[in-house]
Amino acid sequence: MTAPAKTPAPAPTTDDRLLETSLLRRLMGRPELGAVVGAAAVFVFFALVADSFLRAQSLSTVLYASSTIGIMAVPVALLMIGGEFDLSTGVMVTSSALVSSMFSYQMTANVWVGVGVSLLVTLAIGFFNGIMLVRTKLPSFIITLGTFLMLTGLNLGFTKLISGTVSTKSIGDMEGFESAKALFASRLSVGDVDLQVTILWWAGLVALATWVLLRTRAGNWIFAAGGGPHAARAVGVPVSSTKIGLYMAVAFCAWISGQHLLFSYDVVQSGEGVGNEFLYIIAAVIGGCLMTGGYGSAIGSAVGAFIFGMTSKGIVYAQWNPDWFKFFLGAMLLLATLLNAWVRKRAEARK
Repeated sequence: MTAPAKTPAPAPTTDDRLLETSLLRRLMGRPELGAVVGAAAVFVFFALVADSFLRAQSLSTVLYASSTIGIMAVPVALLMIGGEFDLSTGVMVTSSALVSSMFSYQMTANVWVGVGVSLLVTLAIGFFNGIMLVRTKLPSFIITLGTFLMLTGLNLGFTKLISGTVSTKSIGDMEGFESAKALFASRLSVGDVDLQVTILWWAGLVALATWVLLRTRAGNWIFAAGGGPHAARAVGVPVSSTKIGLYMAVAFCAWISGQHLLFSYDVVQSGEGVGNEFLYIIAAVIGGCLMTGGYGSAIGSAVGAFIFGMTSKGIVYAQWNPDWFKFFLGAMLLLATLLNAWVRKRAEARK
């Protein structure tokens, strides 16, 4: 007598609710989620109150304003994820432009020589910040505040000593100016809309930083260095080298922004850039970076910069008094920080 055939066990089924919960959990855990919600709200708000906001040329202007902040917000966000600050970024941009302009003019050299010298000098400033941090163990707030004050004095002192005024001499007629302008300050026509090349620089830097953070060992080091430097050292993370590298990345982007400043206007005022460091930090914080380090994203910094661009230009398109801009910026900073904290707590509660 043959044994009856066994009925095969039914295949396990996956509850769709579990998949939905998993997807929601992943979305809630993204650091830029709060910034995306805020950006959508700001976009809808100005689209309703300003008739010209949705015009193609207006959006191009918004993107340009966003890119000038966003280029610097990207490395600042990485630095904050790594657990540090840099208060010298605003004047470092101006220093980069001044070195490039004055070296080219005084040496009567091709402007590309000045651009190259400026790159070396700016990277040296970033290296100085990083090496001072890891050697002295002082807070980055103190070190970069000192660098900020020194660069502010050097920018003014050297410009007046060399040029006799607070601004540089014109280099618009020098060899290489047009080719350098094409790289750092040109306009690209897309239909009837002109787009500044800084938008491409910004998009490229965001893509590169996102790849580094999410797909490379260096990205793991950045998160580890910001989340717990002592624990990171215990498992072999080169915390000191990582932080020096982050400061040099900030300097590199300051060089890009400085060259854009120079080749957009031909001359540079030595007092420019003071206060912009707070805009870069605000964009990173609105984008989800924690002040304590170890959390954030490059995409979030881009969204934060976009919110800045929409607000700064939306107020103009709505024909409001621009004196209110700083109020809205401060309010957005507080609201975004509260929203990001709420989203993060909800994400942690679902784990």
